[in-house]
Amino acid sequence: MSETATGRQPVITPVRIVIALCLAAPFVAMLWVSSYAKVEPLFAGIPFFYWYQMLWVLVSTALTMVAYKLWQRDQRARKGGDAR
Repeated sequence: MSETATGRQPVITPVRIVIALCLAAPFVAMLWVSSYAKVEPLFAGIPFFYWYQMLWVLVSTALTMVAYKLWQRDQRARKGGDAR
């Protein structure tokens, strides 16, 4: 049966894909070690290898917050509530 016939919304939506990408990006970035396994460029005397990883701590936090807010909005929309 189609999604409209049963009254259920699709499980995979564009919002959920964005959420998945936000949560997967830090893992991909950190597991691809050859992309950041170098010393140059230095930042305040800190080798790239270290400051790149520390930067991803902040980026991961921001991406997780975005994913959480999108998830909340998606759940409210599914329940028919206000989608603010």
